[in-house]
Amino acid sequence: MSLKQKIESEIKSAMIAKDKGRLTALRAIKSMILLEETKGGAKGEISSDDELKLLTKAAKQRKDSADIYEQQGRFDLHEVEMAELKVIQEFLPKELTDEELTQAVKEIISQTGASSPKDMGKVMGVASKQLAGKADGKAIANKVKALLNS
Repeated sequence: MSLKQKIESEIKSAMIAKDKGRLTALRAIKSMILLEETKGGAKGEISSDDELKLLTKAAKQRKDSADIYEQQGRFDLHEVEMAELKVIQEFLPKELTDEELTQAVKEIISQTGASSPKDMGKVMGVASKQLAGKADGKAIANKVKALLNS
């Protein structure tokens, strides 16, 4: 079952349950998928990698917005963003723990033969692809930097 079909099924469930917050988040995801499918030159179907990128982007947008609202004392809007983020995260792969991330980055460093901070770009290229959706880009970068500097 594709992400779009899962979202449509969840939309129906949210409508039946009259869960407005969840329904809003699901519709936002569906809208992003439809925009991606109809974007210039698109075939009308997006790959699972593109779906993952879309969800990751949406989750990052919600996190960033929630942080800004929290800094500005707009807790009402912060709660809305966090609720939408929670719905989006249901469709993302489980995030890696700190230990799992460390282990994954160590393996990537050994695969690429990196030995110094100069090799960070080489490691990040591989790590970004392998760990997409499983860890935040900043967390990956910080872990790579820490392990290459040690």
